[in-house]
Amino acid sequence: MTDLVATARSLFAEGKGLLAADESVHTATARLASYGIATGPEMRRQFRDLFLGAAGIEQYLSGVILFSETLLEKGNDGKPFPASLAARGILPGVKVDGGTEPIVASPHELITQGLLDLPERLAEYKKQGPLFTKWRAVIRIDGDNLPTAEAIHENAKRLASYAKDVQTAGLVPIVEPEVLLEGKHSRERARAVIEETLGTVFSVLGEHSVDRASVVLKTAMALSGSESGKSDTPEEVAESTLAALLASVPRQVAGIVFLSGGQTPEQATENLAAITKRAKEVNAPWPLTFSYARALQEEALALWKGKEENVPAARAAYLARLAKVSAALS
Repeated sequence: MTDLVATARSLFAEGKGLLAADESVHTATARLASYGIATGPEMRRQFRDLFLGAAGIEQYLSGVILFSETLLEKGNDGKPFPASLAARGILPGVKVDGGTEPIVASPHELITQGLLDLPERLAEYKKQGPLFTKWRAVIRIDGDNLPTAEAIHENAKRLASYAKDVQTAGLVPIVEPEVLLEGKHSRERARAVIEETLGTVFSVLGEHSVDRASVVLKTAMALSGSESGKSDTPEEVAESTLAALLASVPRQVAGIVFLSGGQTPEQATENLAAITKRAKEVNAPWPLTFSYARALQEEALALWKGKEENVPAARAAYLARLAKVSAALS
């Protein structure tokens, strides 16, 4: 029997965090195209290998969230990606949601799909090496109109069903109710929505008898909306974020990982450092770390440009950013 609590806690090894390398085919294609990089299955595999095959990442990464496609792919070393990560002491995980679709009653809001065949997919994924999973819900802020209570509650119900299925399958669930950065909202509005969303999610997890001690929360930071014209200081972000978490997240949760969600690499690093410092000041009850995608990849992708000769320089930039983000945890 897998010790799910021990597995969940191992993601919070000192100075280490998660690489979110779980972009869907659509997202990975768009990401590569934005850097002028050709797309297709082989280029996506090379994109994964750029980050997963880099020497030394085990100093900074406790886990990597993979896309289902990547579970079956091999790195340039000829080893399957999950096995290669595990051999270096990095836990492989997998995104298991089926993406989002508009809510019929509220078409500007989104609901996440993927529950219908989830138990069958989990059984198959488990054979391929992952020890944990992730499911993302999307919460959009628009003034006082959005999010609606219905959207928050329906997404919470699906997160809870997902988490229960995952624990039943012997895997650790990461629940990710992401409050989006897009919008004109204030930082305090973001804080209030994060608090309401997480309070609802953990209430519904309780109703579904999900064991909170082996649940990892992935959350956004409390930030002013990207179209608000406001720039928050790291200290402001830390204070608002910790206030929301302390009001809504049970102390039994295995830990909390932060998404970068549209922040620049430097912003994501500085805000994480401030949150870490603030968490110590207020004696926050859970371990904290990062689960970043673009904030870890952006500088490397700009150098790589899809060309083999640029791999060493791109990996050097990636490792340098990992070192900075790791240092933000201390």
